[in-house]
Amino acid sequence: MADTANKVAIRPLGDKVLVQRTEAAEISAGGIVLPDSAKEKPKEGTIIALGEGRMLEDGNRTEFTVKMGDTVLFTSYAGTEVKWNDEEYLILSEEDILGIVG
Repeated sequence: MADTANKVAIRPLGDKVLVQRTEAAEISAGGIVLPDSAKEKPKEGTIIALGEGRMLEDGNRTEFTVKMGDTVLFTSYAGTEVKWNDEEYLILSEEDILGIVG
């Protein structure tokens, strides 16, 4: 994952994280090949980069509970999709992350 992070020139700000979604399933559970239009976007991805943390009223920043390389689950409509060098990423707030896988 460190190689991917070095290639992406996107640095999230504040409490934002940059996530690369896992690939959508090509075949359904029943063995049917799914066209791109029928694939559900995964709600799982790998953290590629972290912001500096949320700014508190006293001027300090919070620490993230996730780290680069973590595989996370997030809400369906979380974040903003970004395309960079033909790769799709998602920038979302740490509060949109539901949990860490593994």
